[in-house]
Amino acid sequence: MSTPATDARLGIWLAVIASAGFSLKAILAKLAYPHGVDPVTLVALRMLLAAPVFVVVAWREARRGAPLSARDWATVTVLGLFGYYGASMLDFYGLLYISAGLERLVLFTYPTLTLLIGWMAHGRRITRREVVASLLCYAGIALAVVHDIEVSGEAAVIALGCALVFGSSLSFAIYLTGAAAPIRKLGATRFSALATLVSTVAVSLHFVALRPLDALAQPAPVLWLAVAMALFSTVLPVFLQSAAIRRMGAQTAALVGSTGPVITVFLAWWMLAEPVSTLQIAGTVLVIAGVLWVGRR
Repeated sequence: MSTPATDARLGIWLAVIASAGFSLKAILAKLAYPHGVDPVTLVALRMLLAAPVFVVVAWREARRGAPLSARDWATVTVLGLFGYYGASMLDFYGLLYISAGLERLVLFTYPTLTLLIGWMAHGRRITRREVVASLLCYAGIALAVVHDIEVSGEAAVIALGCALVFGSSLSFAIYLTGAAAPIRKLGATRFSALATLVSTVAVSLHFVALRPLDALAQPAPVLWLAVAMALFSTVLPVFLQSAAIRRMGAQTAALVGSTGPVITVFLAWWMLAEPVSTLQIAGTVLVIAGVLWVGRR
Protein backbone atom coordinates (compact mmCIF):
# COMPACT_ATOMS: atom_id res chain seq x y z
CA MET A 1 0.00 0.00 0.00
CA SER A 2 1.28 3.44 -0.98
CA THR A 3 2.25 5.83 1.81
CA PRO A 4 3.31 9.51 1.69
CA ALA A 5 6.93 8.49 2.33
CA THR A 6 6.80 5.87 -0.44
CA ASP A 7 5.27 8.38 -2.85
CA ALA A 8 7.96 10.91 -2.00
CA ARG A 9 10.77 8.41 -2.62
CA LEU A 10 9.23 7.34 -5.91
CA GLY A 11 8.76 10.99 -6.85
CA ILE A 12 12.47 11.63 -6.25
CA TRP A 13 13.48 8.79 -8.57
CA LEU A 14 11.03 9.93 -11.25
CA ALA A 15 12.36 13.49 -11.07
CA VAL A 16 15.98 12.31 -11.30
CA ILE A 17 15.28 10.12 -14.34
CA ALA A 18 13.35 12.96 -15.99
CA SER A 19 16.30 15.24 -15.29
CA ALA A 20 18.63 12.77 -17.02
CA GLY A 21 16.40 12.76 -20.09
CA PHE A 22 16.20 16.54 -20.24
CA SER A 23 19.99 16.72 -19.72
CA LEU A 24 20.59 14.48 -22.72
CA LYS A 25 18.80 17.04 -24.92
CA ALA A 26 21.71 19.51 -24.77
CA ILE A 27 24.20 16.80 -25.72
CA LEU A 28 22.10 15.68 -28.70
CA ALA A 29 21.64 19.28 -29.87
CA LYS A 30 25.39 19.91 -29.69
CA LEU A 31 25.95 16.76 -31.77
CA ALA A 32 23.39 17.93 -34.36
CA TYR A 33 24.53 21.53 -34.87
CA PRO A 34 27.78 20.68 -36.73
CA HIS A 35 25.63 19.13 -39.47
CA GLY A 36 24.18 22.57 -40.27
CA VAL A 37 20.72 22.34 -38.68
CA ASP A 38 19.40 25.52 -37.03
CA PRO A 39 17.60 25.69 -33.64
CA VAL A 40 14.10 26.30 -35.06
CA THR A 41 14.30 23.30 -37.39
CA LEU A 42 15.78 21.06 -34.71
CA VAL A 43 13.07 21.95 -32.18
CA ALA A 44 10.41 21.42 -34.85
CA LEU A 45 11.78 17.97 -35.69
CA ARG A 46 11.91 17.07 -32.00
CA MET A 47 8.31 18.09 -31.32
CA LEU A 48 6.81 16.71 -34.56
CA LEU A 49 8.45 13.31 -34.02
CA ALA A 50 7.15 13.20 -30.45
CA ALA A 51 3.66 14.47 -31.33
CA PRO A 52 2.08 11.11 -32.40
CA VAL A 53 2.69 9.67 -28.94
CA PHE A 54 1.07 12.68 -27.27
CA VAL A 55 -1.89 12.59 -29.69
CA VAL A 56 -2.60 8.94 -28.82
CA VAL A 57 -2.20 9.58 -25.09
CA ALA A 58 -4.40 12.70 -25.16
CA TRP A 59 -7.12 10.85 -27.09
CA ARG A 60 -7.03 7.89 -24.71
CA GLU A 61 -7.16 10.10 -21.62
CA ALA A 62 -9.98 12.22 -23.08
CA ARG A 63 -12.17 9.09 -23.37
CA ARG A 64 -11.62 8.36 -19.69
CA GLY A 65 -11.97 11.87 -18.27
CA ALA A 66 -14.48 14.69 -18.25
CA PRO A 67 -14.49 17.27 -21.05
CA LEU A 68 -12.23 20.27 -20.48
CA SER A 69 -13.82 23.62 -19.71
CA ALA A 70 -12.80 26.82 -21.46
CA ARG A 71 -10.73 27.71 -18.40
CA ASP A 72 -8.99 24.33 -18.52
CA TRP A 73 -8.07 24.87 -22.17
CA ALA A 74 -6.79 28.37 -21.43
CA THR A 75 -4.62 27.05 -18.60
CA VAL A 76 -3.21 24.20 -20.69
CA THR A 77 -2.51 26.57 -23.59
CA VAL A 78 -0.69 29.18 -21.52
CA LEU A 79 1.38 26.61 -19.63
CA GLY A 80 2.17 24.69 -22.82
CA LEU A 81 3.50 27.87 -24.40
CA PHE A 82 5.73 28.55 -21.41
CA GLY A 83 6.86 25.01 -20.69
CA TYR A 84 7.70 23.34 -23.98
CA TYR A 85 7.64 26.17 -26.53
CA GLY A 86 9.23 29.21 -24.92
CA ALA A 87 11.61 27.21 -22.76
CA SER A 88 12.71 24.96 -25.64
CA MET A 89 13.25 27.74 -28.18
CA LEU A 90 15.29 29.91 -25.82
CA ASP A 91 17.32 26.93 -24.66
CA PHE A 92 18.20 25.69 -28.16
CA TYR A 93 19.23 29.17 -29.25
CA GLY A 94 21.37 29.53 -26.13
CA LEU A 95 23.15 26.27 -26.97
CA LEU A 96 24.56 27.94 -30.08
CA TYR A 97 26.72 30.16 -27.89
CA ILE A 98 27.68 28.18 -24.78
CA SER A 99 28.78 24.67 -23.89
CA ALA A 100 26.37 21.92 -22.89
CA GLY A 101 27.77 21.93 -19.36
CA LEU A 102 27.33 25.68 -18.90
CA GLU A 103 23.86 25.56 -20.50
CA ARG A 104 22.65 23.04 -17.97
CA LEU A 105 24.14 24.99 -15.08
CA VAL A 106 22.36 28.20 -16.10
CA LEU A 107 19.15 26.35 -16.90
CA PHE A 108 19.12 24.87 -13.42
CA THR A 109 18.44 28.20 -11.84
CA TYR A 110 14.82 27.13 -12.36
CA PRO A 111 14.41 25.33 -9.01
CA THR A 112 15.17 28.55 -7.14
CA LEU A 113 12.95 30.51 -9.53
CA THR A 114 10.17 27.98 -8.96
CA LEU A 115 10.46 28.38 -5.19
CA LEU A 116 10.37 32.18 -5.50
CA ILE A 117 7.42 32.21 -7.91
CA GLY A 118 5.51 29.78 -5.67
CA TRP A 119 6.17 32.06 -2.70
CA MET A 120 5.17 35.28 -4.54
CA ALA A 121 2.17 33.89 -6.44
CA HIS A 122 0.71 31.42 -3.96
CA GLY A 123 2.21 32.31 -0.60
CA ARG A 124 3.71 28.83 -0.47
CA ARG A 125 6.11 28.67 2.50
CA ILE A 126 9.71 27.77 1.70
CA THR A 127 10.90 25.32 4.34
CA ARG A 128 14.27 25.43 6.06
CA ARG A 129 15.14 22.08 4.48
CA GLU A 130 14.52 23.48 0.99
CA VAL A 131 16.60 26.57 1.78
CA VAL A 132 19.55 24.43 2.90
CA ALA A 133 19.17 22.12 -0.10
CA SER A 134 19.02 25.12 -2.45
CA LEU A 135 22.17 26.60 -0.95
CA LEU A 136 24.03 23.31 -1.36
CA CYS A 137 22.83 22.83 -4.93
CA TYR A 138 23.61 26.34 -6.06
CA ALA A 139 26.97 26.46 -4.31
CA GLY A 140 27.82 23.39 -6.38
CA ILE A 141 26.50 24.99 -9.56
CA ALA A 142 28.52 28.16 -8.84
CA LEU A 143 31.75 26.18 -8.56
CA ALA A 144 31.12 24.55 -11.92
CA VAL A 145 30.26 27.93 -13.49
CA VAL A 146 33.67 29.23 -12.41
CA HIS A 147 35.26 26.34 -14.29
CA ASP A 148 33.32 27.09 -17.49
CA ILE A 149 34.20 30.77 -17.34
CA GLU A 150 37.89 29.89 -17.04
CA VAL A 151 37.86 27.76 -20.22
CA SER A 152 35.31 29.77 -22.26
CA GLY A 153 35.85 32.20 -25.12
CA GLU A 154 34.38 35.64 -25.81
CA ALA A 155 32.58 37.11 -22.83
CA ALA A 156 29.86 38.86 -24.89
CA VAL A 157 28.92 35.68 -26.74
CA ILE A 158 28.80 33.69 -23.52
CA ALA A 159 26.71 36.42 -21.87
CA LEU A 160 24.19 36.23 -24.74
CA GLY A 161 23.99 32.45 -24.46
CA CYS A 162 23.55 32.62 -20.69
CA ALA A 163 20.81 35.26 -21.03
CA LEU A 164 18.88 33.10 -23.50
CA VAL A 165 19.15 30.02 -21.32
CA PHE A 166 18.18 31.99 -18.21
CA GLY A 167 15.05 33.10 -20.08
CA SER A 168 14.39 29.42 -20.78
CA SER A 169 14.83 28.68 -17.08
CA LEU A 170 12.33 31.38 -16.10
CA SER A 171 9.82 30.13 -18.67
CA PHE A 172 10.10 26.57 -17.36
CA ALA A 173 9.80 27.74 -13.74
CA ILE A 174 6.52 29.48 -14.60
CA TYR A 175 5.30 26.24 -16.19
CA LEU A 176 6.23 24.15 -13.15
CA THR A 177 4.61 26.57 -10.74
CA GLY A 178 1.35 26.64 -12.66
CA ALA A 179 1.26 22.93 -13.49
CA ALA A 180 0.51 21.53 -10.03
CA ALA A 181 -3.19 22.52 -9.94
CA PRO A 182 -4.16 21.33 -13.47
CA ILE A 183 -2.20 18.12 -12.93
CA ARG A 184 -4.30 17.41 -9.83
CA LYS A 185 -7.50 18.14 -11.77
CA LEU A 186 -6.75 16.55 -15.15
CA GLY A 187 -4.15 13.96 -14.18
CA ALA A 188 -0.45 14.08 -14.95
CA THR A 189 -0.64 12.08 -18.17
CA ARG A 190 -3.50 14.01 -19.75
CA PHE A 191 -2.14 17.40 -18.80
CA SER A 192 1.36 16.62 -20.07
CA ALA A 193 0.07 15.33 -23.41
CA LEU A 194 -2.15 18.35 -24.00
CA ALA A 195 0.47 20.89 -22.91
CA THR A 196 3.06 19.32 -25.19
CA LEU A 197 0.65 19.29 -28.15
CA VAL A 198 0.00 23.00 -27.60
CA SER A 199 3.75 23.53 -27.72
CA THR A 200 4.01 21.42 -30.88
CA VAL A 201 1.47 23.64 -32.64
CA ALA A 202 3.33 26.77 -31.53
CA VAL A 203 6.71 25.38 -32.64
CA SER A 204 5.24 24.33 -36.00
CA LEU A 205 3.82 27.82 -36.63
CA HIS A 206 7.16 29.34 -35.65
CA PHE A 207 8.96 27.02 -38.07
CA VAL A 208 6.57 27.69 -40.98
CA ALA A 209 6.93 31.44 -40.44
CA LEU A 210 10.73 31.28 -40.72
CA ARG A 211 11.67 28.24 -42.80
CA PRO A 212 10.43 26.38 -45.93
CA LEU A 213 8.95 22.95 -45.33
CA ASP A 214 11.81 21.24 -47.16
CA ALA A 215 14.11 22.41 -44.34
CA LEU A 216 12.80 19.38 -42.44
CA ALA A 217 14.71 17.15 -44.90
CA GLN A 218 17.91 16.94 -42.87
CA PRO A 219 20.90 14.57 -43.14
CA ALA A 220 20.45 11.14 -41.58
CA PRO A 221 22.57 11.92 -38.47
CA VAL A 222 20.35 14.91 -37.64
CA LEU A 223 17.18 12.88 -38.11
CA TRP A 224 18.43 10.07 -35.85
CA LEU A 225 19.49 12.58 -33.21
CA ALA A 226 16.05 14.21 -33.46
CA VAL A 227 14.40 10.81 -32.99
CA ALA A 228 16.50 10.17 -29.88
CA MET A 229 15.66 13.65 -28.62
CA ALA A 230 11.94 13.09 -29.19
CA LEU A 231 11.89 9.79 -27.30
CA PHE A 232 14.47 10.12 -24.53
CA SER A 233 14.45 13.91 -24.02
CA THR A 234 10.77 14.68 -24.64
CA VAL A 235 8.24 11.84 -24.35
CA LEU A 236 9.69 9.95 -21.39
CA PRO A 237 10.88 12.89 -19.23
CA VAL A 238 7.69 14.92 -19.81
CA PHE A 239 5.52 12.18 -18.31
CA LEU A 240 8.01 11.34 -15.56
CA GLN A 241 8.31 15.01 -14.55
CA SER A 242 4.53 15.39 -14.28
CA ALA A 243 4.28 12.20 -12.22
CA ALA A 244 6.98 13.52 -9.88
CA ILE A 245 5.14 16.83 -9.46
CA ARG A 246 1.95 14.95 -8.57
CA ARG A 247 3.76 13.00 -5.84
CA MET A 248 5.76 15.77 -4.15
CA GLY A 249 4.83 19.17 -5.57
CA ALA A 250 6.40 21.47 -8.14
CA GLN A 251 8.95 23.11 -5.86
CA THR A 252 10.45 19.90 -4.46
CA ALA A 253 10.39 18.19 -7.87
CA ALA A 254 12.26 21.14 -9.35
CA LEU A 255 14.85 21.03 -6.59
CA VAL A 256 15.46 17.30 -7.02
CA GLY A 257 15.93 18.03 -10.72
CA SER A 258 19.14 19.85 -9.77
CA THR A 259 20.88 16.56 -10.55
CA GLY A 260 20.70 17.75 -14.16
CA PRO A 261 24.00 19.67 -14.16
CA VAL A 262 25.78 16.67 -12.69
CA ILE A 263 24.42 14.37 -15.38
CA THR A 264 25.19 16.87 -18.15
CA VAL A 265 28.79 17.40 -17.01
CA PHE A 266 29.36 13.65 -17.24
CA LEU A 267 27.60 13.29 -20.61
CA ALA A 268 29.40 16.34 -22.05
CA TRP A 269 32.75 14.86 -20.99
CA TRP A 270 31.87 11.43 -22.37
CA MET A 271 30.14 12.40 -25.65
CA LEU A 272 31.47 15.89 -26.45
CA ALA A 273 34.95 15.75 -24.88
CA GLU A 274 34.21 18.84 -22.77
CA PRO A 275 36.85 19.19 -20.01
CA VAL A 276 36.11 18.28 -16.40
CA SER A 277 37.94 20.02 -13.55
CA THR A 278 38.26 19.70 -9.79
CA LEU A 279 35.79 22.58 -9.47
CA GLN A 280 33.17 20.63 -11.40
CA ILE A 281 33.74 17.52 -9.31
CA ALA A 282 33.37 19.58 -6.10
CA GLY A 283 30.22 21.14 -7.52
CA THR A 284 28.86 17.70 -8.32
CA VAL A 285 29.34 16.60 -4.72
CA LEU A 286 27.47 19.65 -3.40
CA VAL A 287 24.57 19.21 -5.84
CA ILE A 288 24.17 15.55 -4.88
CA ALA A 289 24.29 16.54 -1.19
CA GLY A 290 21.50 19.05 -1.77
CA VAL A 291 19.32 16.49 -3.53
CA LEU A 292 19.86 13.93 -0.78
CA TRP A 293 19.05 16.54 1.87
CA VAL A 294 15.74 17.57 0.32
CA GLY A 295 14.86 13.86 -0.07
CA ARG A 296 15.40 12.99 3.60
CA ARG A 297 12.34 12.06 5.60
